[in-house]
Amino acid sequence: MATRRGNTVVRQGRKVLNLTGYVTFYFTVLANKLSSGASRLYLKRYDIGIIEWRVMAMLAVEPRISPVRICQIIGLDKGAVSREMRKLEAKGYLTVEEDPESTRRRTLELTPLGYQIHDEIIRTALERERRLLRGLSAEEVDTLLGLLVRTTANIPFVNEYDPPTDSAAPSARRKKA
Repeated sequence: MATRRGNTVVRQGRKVLNLTGYVTFYFTVLANKLSSGASRLYLKRYDIGIIEWRVMAMLAVEPRISPVRICQIIGLDKGAVSREMRKLEAKGYLTVEEDPESTRRRTLELTPLGYQIHDEIIRTALERERRLLRGLSAEEVDTLLGLLVRTTANIPFVNEYDPPTDSAAPSARRKKA
C-alpha cells in the first residue's frame, strides 16, 4: 500500500480517527452531502426524491430490469427500491410488468413521461457533477474514476471482514454473558 497520511492519532492516550487521513470519511461526507443536496433540489424542482432519481437513472441505463438488479448495482435495499418503485408508478413515470420467463420476477421500465422527467433531471445532475469536479483536469478526473472503480471493487472484501471475537468491543463481549 502506498505511503499516506495517517488515519489515526492518539488523543488522551487513546487511538482515534484522524479524519483528514481517513479515506472512508471523505467517501461518507461526499455521499451524504451530495445526496442531501440533490434530494433537496430534486424534490423542490422536480418532485422527485434522491432514491426515486437513482431508480430512474438505473432504468434509463438498463431498461426493463428487475428491482433486484437495481439493488445489486447501486446498493439500495429491496424495501427502499420497492417503495420508490410504487411512488414512480403512481406518478406515471414507470411501468411494472411480470417477467414472461418468471412470474415471481418483475421488470421495470420508464414510461415516456418518466423519460421526459429523467431528461430534465440528468441535465441538473451533470451540472452538479461538473461543479464537483471543478478545478480537476481531465486526466485527474480519469485517475479519480479509475481509483473509484478499484475501491468500489473492494467493497465485498471490506464487508466480509468480521474481527476476531478476542478483539471485540466491550458491548459485543457483554452479549456473550
